[in-house]
Amino acid sequence: MVFYLPETLENATSLEELTPRQIVAELDKHVVGQPEAKRSVATALRNRMRRQKLPQEQAEEILPKNIIMIGPTGVGKTEIARRLARLTNSPFLKVEASRFTEVGYVGRDVESMIRDLVELAIDMVREERVDEVAEKAEQSAEERLLDILLPPPPVVKRHEKASGEEEDRNTAAQEQFHRTREKLRAQLREGKLDERQVEVDVRDRSMPAFEIISSQGVEEMDINIKDILPGLFGSRAKKRRMQVTEAMDYLIQEEENRLIDMDQVTRVAVERAEQSGIIFLDEIDKIAGRERGHGPDVSREGVQRDILPIVEGTTVNTRYGIVRTDHILFIAAGAFHVTKPSDLIPELQGRFPIRVELHTLTTEDFIRILKEPKSALVKQYTALLETEGIKLSFTDDALEEVARFAAAVNEQTENIGARRLHTIMEKLLDEISFEGPDLKKKTIRIDGAYVQKQLAEIVKNQDLSRYIL
Repeated sequence: MVFYLPETLENATSLEELTPRQIVAELDKHVVGQPEAKRSVATALRNRMRRQKLPQEQAEEILPKNIIMIGPTGVGKTEIARRLARLTNSPFLKVEASRFTEVGYVGRDVESMIRDLVELAIDMVREERVDEVAEKAEQSAEERLLDILLPPPPVVKRHEKASGEEEDRNTAAQEQFHRTREKLRAQLREGKLDERQVEVDVRDRSMPAFEIISSQGVEEMDINIKDILPGLFGSRAKKRRMQVTEAMDYLIQEEENRLIDMDQVTRVAVERAEQSGIIFLDEIDKIAGRERGHGPDVSREGVQRDILPIVEGTTVNTRYGIVRTDHILFIAAGAFHVTKPSDLIPELQGRFPIRVELHTLTTEDFIRILKEPKSALVKQYTALLETEGIKLSFTDDALEEVARFAAAVNEQTENIGARRLHTIMEKLLDEISFEGPDLKKKTIRIDGAYVQKQLAEIVKNQDLSRYIL
């Protein structure tokens, strides 16, 4: 199985050529700091690639090295996992462990995470197939739309002994039709026909809603009523008037659905979910710990025991068939303020052999977060205001002040990591964002003095900063 990288990578054409050092370098473009966590996920990913090169019999025996990330909120745990999945074009699902409940209670079933991962994989593979057939689908849709705008002339039945005059007349009519059609094609591509109304045969996809609740929960009822009663809910066509642009979009979508083999998409998606899927189990610390008392409440240890077979390797029944979880990579994360990883049940601890601690962000880290990543906050706000002609610039001392305020508020109140920068930047640019369209001066320079003026009073008053920042 070969993984292909996004075009942004210049030095490696396929994932097999990507070394752990290069993986870390790619993660550095989006996440500041946390070198130990990046090394751990890069090594786990490289081991997955190494396994793909082994004989199948041996590869089946090698299980993924699952990871537990330990650190406070907002330090980059989720972002590292998400960027890793994007880098490898792997199906990625983020799910909170605290959402699950013990078997026998109403709530989310742990197997639902595998079903959700398969659905994501199918969407991903289908999007890839859509890109492959996009050009052909657009051409077919254009021809269908031209047929609606200019129906082809009826075919004239020719007699065996048709006169030369009749032949000439038929040929002239056909040539006239083709000339008119090409003129319409040119107008369609130039957008001159966008406002015209046309009648399109639209398939009625309406389905009555069914909600079946059983002892196993709603998620187990993967029954497609259309498959059982195809005659009762057949897709009937009906005429609908719409603008040419809307009709074109609808016809392209129909052609894409016709050109894509969904059976093949399902097979590829299930294999991709099994072999390269990544599940990010957030808030794992919320289900750590063992209750000494007995009672009807949902126990955290019970949830751990339900999660264990999924992480250990089992088969899950989905609407697309049986899915094996043996080689899905699980990355768990938690703050572990009150509990610690050793509070998890021993069996689950053993399934997460790699432990890595992420450190609290410093003022220097905040400065780098504001400036360095590809989607840095400063770049985002500058681009947003530039849409209204406002040229926004930040001086170095302004960024230092913002970072210092973020670190100070995190110390005084709850430490929410880099997310604090979002609240501070919103407050800092509140006036400019509101007044932006009406400002006469379109070039704005934000320096340290402006940051002090906007934020100093709020940060000084701890009660106020708890509400605003």
